[in-house]
Amino acid sequence: MPYALRLLPYAFCLTPYAFCLTPFALRFKLCALISLISILKYNMSTIKWELDPAHSEIQFKVKHLMIANVTGHFKHFTVSAETDGEDFSKATNIVFTAEVHSIDTGNEQRDTHLKSSDFFNGDTHSKIHFHSEKYEKKGDKEILLGNLTIHGMTKPVAVDVEFGGIVKDPYGRTKAGFTISGKLSRKEFGITYNAATEAGGVVIGDEVKFNGEIQLIKQA
Repeated sequence: MPYALRLLPYAFCLTPYAFCLTPFALRFKLCALISLISILKYNMSTIKWELDPAHSEIQFKVKHLMIANVTGHFKHFTVSAETDGEDFSKATNIVFTAEVHSIDTGNEQRDTHLKSSDFFNGDTHSKIHFHSEKYEKKGDKEILLGNLTIHGMTKPVAVDVEFGGIVKDPYGRTKAGFTISGKLSRKEFGITYNAATEAGGVVIGDEVKFNGEIQLIKQA
């Protein structure tokens, strides 16, 4: 039983004797009762959602030699969210966290370099973290605004969201699906390492494109 619900009997201590209290004490009890009702209403309407890792992925792409993309992903990450009922248009407290040491580009030597101080510096900054500020709809687009922390630096970002809908899976779990995409400048997060080609170009692009397929499970 939720903690707030266990307190409910005590909120109704306004017996006839309670009305013999001073006006201040009575107002205090009434304010406590109103606060408790608000907490109960929040607990009853707010739904928590957690990631289904078996059916979710986060990928990124960066230009190599400015002629083609190198793609990678994070093997370990989490996503959680809260909604009022099942209405994701009013979703709050959306949190994404990825483990830097779980980065995988299909090349062990490159992965080790990306985890080093030249790039993510995973020993010092072991996590990539995002926390939402606002979820809004602009025309046919849905945009998630929030703060992203990489390499110890936090910047505002906008993420394009395509809401796939809510269904029940064969196991009776209620699930919500999303496709997300966006881009950022790695230099804005202090990741500036690069090398020059013989022709005077750069080996690694600055723009990082990311996309993901996310499924969230409604929590009981």
